[in-house]
Amino acid sequence: MFRAHVSTTALLLAAACGSTTPASDPGPTWTKDVQPLVQAKCGASCHVAGGIAPFTLTTRDDVVRMGDAVKAATSTRRMPPYLAASGCAQYANDLSLTDAQISTLAKWLDAGAPEGNPADAPAASAPQALGLPKVDRSLSMPVPYVPQRSPDDYRCFVLDWAGDTTTYVTGFNVRPGNQSTVHHVIAFLIPPEKVAEVRALDAAEPGEGYTCFGGALRSGQSSWLGAWAPGGEGGMFPPGTGLPVKPGSAVVLQVHYNVRESNPRADQSVVDLALAPTVEHPAVLQPFTNPSWVNSDAMKIPAYSTDTSYTFSVDLVPYLGALTNGVLPSNQPIRVHSATLHQHLLGKSAKLSIVRGAGEDCLLDIPRWDFHWQRNYAFTQAKLLRPGDQLKITCSWDNSAAAQPLVDGVRAQPRDVTWGEGTADEMCLGVVFLSQ
Repeated sequence: MFRAHVSTTALLLAAACGSTTPASDPGPTWTKDVQPLVQAKCGASCHVAGGIAPFTLTTRDDVVRMGDAVKAATSTRRMPPYLAASGCAQYANDLSLTDAQISTLAKWLDAGAPEGNPADAPAASAPQALGLPKVDRSLSMPVPYVPQRSPDDYRCFVLDWAGDTTTYVTGFNVRPGNQSTVHHVIAFLIPPEKVAEVRALDAAEPGEGYTCFGGALRSGQSSWLGAWAPGGEGGMFPPGTGLPVKPGSAVVLQVHYNVRESNPRADQSVVDLALAPTVEHPAVLQPFTNPSWVNSDAMKIPAYSTDTSYTFSVDLVPYLGALTNGVLPSNQPIRVHSATLHQHLLGKSAKLSIVRGAGEDCLLDIPRWDFHWQRNYAFTQAKLLRPGDQLKITCSWDNSAAAQPLVDGVRAQPRDVTWGEGTADEMCLGVVFLSQ
């Protein structure tokens, strides 16, 4: 704690001059200013013992030891890895740092990292557990699978769904078995009338699972239970909501392996679910993109282009009954609880919004895309999508020589890129969690 020492002489001089001398700014301290910040923004589940980060930031000594890295990462906003632009929407569990907070960290380190008064220290908080607070059912790949195709192997695994009544999924989390090769995981919900189709696809190929570049089905559509990509975290769905699963359904786990090594290790990923017998608001996890972009040349990103952008918007509300297999009604206001965006390695920026007449309500704006940190952004308060509103998505890419990924230590040559399932292809995909 800073304690001012003012001599009697100084007081008399100040009085004689008719003015007072302001107390000097003590500057930030660990216990009062920095420890609460690090605890809230860095220690929720990452930079703690057993967290996903490679080192801890739980003590003053931890932060001082990594001081240069902390300053560099926070000043460039690489850390915390929270990509949503400020001013777009209000999100739960916002890990971003304000300019003032970044300045506080830098000033504290530059001043020698003063400890401060122990009485100012925040109460200890337990690290936020990764995954779900409760797991009612786990669905695992039947046996370990070693990727067979290079550089990309899309494999679908059919998982049984037990139960004789409709059940609602209220929380979702993926535990990738081998994060060095797992590019993404999507859990598709297969309705009872389509289960025979995926069983036939599985039986037609040798080994476990079947090849599925695209969706789980060759015909029609299947809804999502959830998805995972690098940087993503699972969790509970908004209170009172859940995704309905009918008896006799199946779950198909699509795992995209990006194979960059000659002898990839086996993977056996697991999906954890929280369940409820009923919910107040049935919900869906709805993918959104321009159908004409998918697996065509309509979304061409020319080689050496530094800034190619595409935009698509449509009023979804009239089609929601068909898109969601009747889970949501058509032509009725719908709640939007969260938003996610997805691109691949050449992604530059992406934005999802609701266009209302002449105005625009921002859902998610990622001005600096980072493939390695894809997460779901849940709103503190659900937004309404009304009849006549347009859901709008915009993506941009950098296909210059400098933006190319490294393959076996060598930077790839630019080429024309279109929509595709491979990591070297591109996508512009939004996913929104909708309920009645």
